[in-house]
Amino acid sequence: MRLELCGIELPLTSFILRLNLELNAARTAIFGPSGAGKTSLLETIAGLRTPAIGLVRFDGMIFNDTARGFHLSIRRRRIGYVPQDDTLFPQFPVRRNLLYGWNDGEASGTFSVEHVTQFLQITELLERDVRSLSRGEKQRVTIARALLSTPKLLLLDEPLTGIDSQLKASILKRLTALHSEFGVPILYVTHDPAEAIAICDEVIVLEAGEITARGLPKKLLANFGSRLADQ
Repeated sequence: MRLELCGIELPLTSFILRLNLELNAARTAIFGPSGAGKTSLLETIAGLRTPAIGLVRFDGMIFNDTARGFHLSIRRRRIGYVPQDDTLFPQFPVRRNLLYGWNDGEASGTFSVEHVTQFLQITELLERDVRSLSRGEKQRVTIARALLSTPKLLLLDEPLTGIDSQLKASILKRLTALHSEFGVPILYVTHDPAEAIAICDEVIVLEAGEITARGLPKKLLANFGSRLADQ
Protein backbone atom coordinates (compact mmCIF):
# COMPACT_ATOMS: atom_id res chain seq x y z
CA MET A 1 0.00 0.00 0.00
CA ARG A 2 1.06 3.54 -0.72
CA LEU A 3 -1.21 6.33 0.49
CA GLU A 4 -0.01 9.90 -0.08
CA LEU A 5 -1.50 13.06 1.39
CA CYS A 6 0.62 15.89 0.02
CA GLY A 7 0.25 19.50 1.12
CA ILE A 8 -3.27 18.91 2.44
CA GLU A 9 -5.02 21.86 4.04
CA LEU A 10 -8.58 21.35 5.26
CA PRO A 11 -10.13 24.21 7.28
CA LEU A 12 -12.09 22.97 10.30
CA THR A 13 -13.93 24.87 13.03
CA SER A 14 -11.00 25.40 15.41
CA PHE A 15 -7.95 24.84 13.21
CA ILE A 16 -6.71 23.80 9.79
CA LEU A 17 -5.93 20.13 9.26
CA ARG A 18 -2.48 20.11 7.63
CA LEU A 19 -0.97 16.89 6.30
CA ASN A 20 2.17 15.89 4.47
CA LEU A 21 2.15 12.16 4.85
CA GLU A 22 2.97 8.90 3.10
CA LEU A 23 1.66 5.66 4.58
CA ASN A 24 2.91 2.20 3.62
CA ALA A 25 2.11 0.00 6.63
CA ALA A 26 -0.62 -2.62 6.34
CA ARG A 27 -2.27 -1.45 9.58
CA THR A 28 -1.88 2.16 10.68
CA ALA A 29 -3.37 3.76 13.79
CA ILE A 30 -4.43 7.41 13.75
CA PHE A 31 -4.17 8.26 17.42
CA GLY A 32 -5.06 11.37 19.38
CA PRO A 33 -7.58 13.10 21.62
CA SER A 34 -11.15 13.91 20.63
CA GLY A 35 -11.34 16.83 18.25
CA ALA A 36 -7.80 16.37 16.89
CA GLY A 37 -8.96 15.96 13.28
CA LYS A 38 -8.81 12.17 13.08
CA THR A 39 -12.29 11.68 11.60
CA SER A 40 -11.75 14.56 9.16
CA LEU A 41 -8.59 12.83 7.95
CA LEU A 42 -10.56 9.64 7.20
CA GLU A 43 -13.37 11.60 5.54
CA THR A 44 -10.83 13.32 3.27
CA ILE A 45 -9.48 9.95 2.14
CA ALA A 46 -12.98 8.53 1.67
CA GLY A 47 -14.09 11.53 -0.40
CA LEU A 48 -16.63 12.89 2.08
CA ARG A 49 -14.55 16.04 2.51
CA THR A 50 -12.59 17.92 -0.13
CA PRO A 51 -9.41 19.70 0.98
CA ALA A 52 -8.93 23.36 0.13
CA ILE A 53 -5.42 22.54 -1.05
CA GLY A 54 -3.51 19.35 -1.72
CA LEU A 55 -3.13 15.97 -3.37
CA VAL A 56 -4.50 12.61 -2.20
CA ARG A 57 -3.22 9.54 -4.04
CA PHE A 58 -3.62 5.84 -3.28
CA ASP A 59 -1.51 3.20 -5.04
CA GLY A 60 -1.03 5.55 -7.98
CA MET A 61 -4.73 6.49 -8.28
CA ILE A 62 -5.42 10.19 -7.70
CA PHE A 63 -8.33 10.81 -5.33
CA ASN A 64 -7.94 14.60 -5.09
CA ASP A 65 -5.76 17.10 -6.88
CA THR A 66 -6.86 20.63 -6.11
CA ALA A 67 -4.26 22.10 -8.49
CA ARG A 68 -6.17 20.42 -11.34
CA GLY A 69 -9.61 20.79 -9.76
CA PHE A 70 -9.95 16.99 -9.69
CA HIS A 71 -12.10 15.03 -7.22
CA LEU A 72 -12.64 11.30 -7.69
CA SER A 73 -16.13 10.14 -6.73
CA ILE A 74 -16.60 8.22 -3.49
CA ARG A 75 -17.74 5.05 -5.25
CA ARG A 76 -14.75 4.89 -7.58
CA ARG A 77 -12.30 5.07 -4.68
CA ARG A 78 -13.15 1.53 -3.49
CA ILE A 79 -12.90 2.55 0.16
CA GLY A 80 -14.60 0.62 2.95
CA TYR A 81 -15.54 3.16 5.61
CA VAL A 82 -16.90 2.32 9.06
CA PRO A 83 -17.80 5.62 10.78
CA GLN A 84 -18.48 6.20 14.46
CA ASP A 85 -22.20 6.70 13.97
CA ASP A 86 -24.64 3.89 13.23
CA THR A 87 -25.21 3.88 9.44
CA LEU A 88 -27.27 0.68 9.18
CA PHE A 89 -30.75 0.92 7.67
CA PRO A 90 -33.24 0.28 10.52
CA GLN A 91 -36.03 -0.76 8.12
CA PHE A 92 -33.99 -3.66 6.71
CA PRO A 93 -32.88 -6.92 8.36
CA VAL A 94 -29.17 -7.67 8.73
CA ARG A 95 -28.90 -9.65 5.49
CA ARG A 96 -30.31 -6.84 3.38
CA ASN A 97 -28.04 -4.31 5.12
CA LEU A 98 -25.05 -6.47 4.26
CA LEU A 99 -26.02 -6.69 0.61
CA TYR A 100 -26.37 -2.93 0.25
CA GLY A 101 -23.48 -1.92 -1.97
CA TRP A 102 -22.39 -5.57 -2.27
CA ASN A 103 -19.95 -5.97 -5.13
CA ASP A 104 -21.47 -9.22 -6.40
CA GLY A 105 -19.19 -9.20 -9.44
CA GLU A 106 -16.11 -9.60 -7.24
CA ALA A 107 -17.35 -10.61 -3.80
CA SER A 108 -16.58 -14.30 -4.06
CA GLY A 109 -14.10 -16.53 -2.25
CA THR A 110 -12.39 -14.36 0.34
CA PHE A 111 -15.07 -11.67 0.11
CA SER A 112 -18.08 -13.97 -0.08
CA VAL A 113 -21.01 -13.38 2.25
CA GLU A 114 -20.37 -16.75 3.86
CA HIS A 115 -16.70 -16.10 4.58
CA VAL A 116 -17.17 -12.53 5.82
CA THR A 117 -20.08 -13.38 8.12
CA GLN A 118 -18.30 -16.45 9.53
CA PHE A 119 -15.10 -14.49 10.16
CA LEU A 120 -16.97 -11.74 12.05
CA GLN A 121 -19.19 -14.30 13.82
CA ILE A 122 -22.49 -12.80 12.67
CA THR A 123 -23.97 -15.69 10.67
CA GLU A 124 -26.68 -16.19 13.29
CA LEU A 125 -27.69 -12.52 12.98
CA LEU A 126 -28.58 -12.53 9.27
CA GLU A 127 -32.36 -12.64 9.72
CA ARG A 128 -32.43 -10.35 12.75
CA ASP A 129 -34.03 -6.92 12.86
CA VAL A 130 -31.21 -4.34 12.97
CA ARG A 131 -33.05 -2.45 15.71
CA SER A 132 -32.72 -5.47 18.02
CA LEU A 133 -28.92 -5.63 17.77
CA SER A 134 -26.50 -4.57 20.47
CA ARG A 135 -23.85 -1.94 19.80
CA GLY A 136 -21.20 -4.63 19.31
CA GLU A 137 -23.39 -6.61 16.92
CA LYS A 138 -24.12 -3.50 14.88
CA GLN A 139 -20.42 -2.72 14.59
CA ARG A 140 -19.62 -6.22 13.32
CA VAL A 141 -22.43 -5.96 10.76
CA THR A 142 -21.15 -2.57 9.61
CA ILE A 143 -17.60 -3.91 9.22
CA ALA A 144 -18.96 -6.88 7.28
CA ARG A 145 -20.88 -4.58 4.95
CA ALA A 146 -17.71 -2.58 4.28
CA LEU A 147 -15.77 -5.77 3.49
CA LEU A 148 -18.46 -7.02 1.09
CA SER A 149 -17.80 -3.99 -1.10
CA THR A 150 -14.37 -5.57 -1.80
CA PRO A 151 -12.48 -2.46 -0.70
CA LYS A 152 -8.90 -1.60 -1.57
CA LEU A 153 -8.57 0.21 1.77
CA LEU A 154 -10.55 -0.06 5.02
CA LEU A 155 -11.12 2.96 7.29
CA LEU A 156 -12.26 2.22 10.84
CA ASP A 157 -13.27 5.18 13.03
CA GLU A 158 -13.34 4.30 16.75
CA PRO A 159 -15.12 0.97 16.07
CA LEU A 160 -14.96 -0.23 19.68
CA THR A 161 -16.34 2.90 21.38
CA GLY A 162 -19.26 2.19 23.69
CA ILE A 163 -18.78 -1.60 23.71
CA ASP A 164 -18.47 -3.49 27.01
CA SER A 165 -15.04 -4.84 27.88
CA GLN A 166 -15.79 -8.56 27.37
CA LEU A 167 -17.30 -8.08 23.92
CA LYS A 168 -14.63 -5.53 23.09
CA ALA A 169 -11.92 -8.15 23.65
CA SER A 170 -13.70 -10.57 21.31
CA ILE A 171 -14.09 -8.01 18.52
CA LEU A 172 -10.50 -6.86 19.01
CA LYS A 173 -9.31 -10.37 18.14
CA ARG A 174 -11.29 -10.24 14.89
CA LEU A 175 -9.88 -6.82 14.01
CA THR A 176 -6.32 -7.94 14.78
CA ALA A 177 -6.69 -10.83 12.30
CA LEU A 178 -8.60 -8.84 9.69
CA HIS A 179 -5.68 -7.81 7.48
CA SER A 180 -4.14 -11.27 7.31
CA GLU A 181 -7.56 -12.76 6.52
CA PHE A 182 -8.60 -10.35 3.76
CA GLY A 183 -5.39 -8.63 2.67
CA VAL A 184 -6.93 -5.16 2.93
CA PRO A 185 -4.79 -2.36 4.45
CA ILE A 186 -6.39 -0.60 7.41
CA LEU A 187 -6.41 2.91 8.85
CA TYR A 188 -7.67 2.66 12.41
CA VAL A 189 -8.72 5.76 14.34
CA THR A 190 -8.58 5.48 18.12
CA HIS A 191 -7.77 7.33 21.32
CA ASP A 192 -7.11 4.06 23.14
CA PRO A 193 -3.40 3.10 23.26
CA ALA A 194 -4.21 -0.58 23.92
CA GLU A 195 -6.21 -0.84 20.69
CA ALA A 196 -3.47 0.77 18.62
CA ILE A 197 -0.82 -1.50 20.11
CA ALA A 198 -2.88 -4.66 19.62
CA ILE A 199 -3.94 -4.02 16.03
CA CYS A 200 -1.50 -1.75 14.24
CA ASP A 201 2.05 -1.81 12.86
CA GLU A 202 2.52 1.96 12.95
CA VAL A 203 0.92 4.91 14.70
CA ILE A 204 0.44 8.52 13.60
CA VAL A 205 -0.22 10.93 16.47
CA LEU A 206 -2.52 13.81 15.55
CA GLU A 207 -3.09 16.85 17.74
CA ALA A 208 -5.11 19.92 16.71
CA GLY A 209 -4.75 19.10 13.03
CA GLU A 210 -1.00 18.54 13.09
CA ILE A 211 1.03 15.33 13.06
CA THR A 212 3.16 15.51 16.20
CA ALA A 213 4.73 12.03 16.25
CA ARG A 214 5.03 8.82 14.27
CA GLY A 215 6.45 5.41 15.08
CA LEU A 216 5.90 1.91 16.44
CA PRO A 217 2.73 1.82 18.59
CA LYS A 218 4.19 0.06 21.62
CA LYS A 219 7.26 2.26 21.77
CA LEU A 220 5.60 5.58 20.93
CA LEU A 221 2.43 5.26 23.00
CA ALA A 222 4.38 4.46 26.14
CA ASN A 223 5.36 8.13 26.03
CA PHE A 224 2.28 9.74 24.45
CA GLY A 225 -0.57 7.41 25.36
CA SER A 226 -1.47 8.44 28.90
CA ARG A 227 -1.33 12.16 28.21
CA LEU A 228 -3.41 12.05 25.03
CA ALA A 229 -5.96 9.48 26.14
CA ASP A 230 -6.88 11.58 29.18
CA GLN A 231 -7.61 14.72 27.16
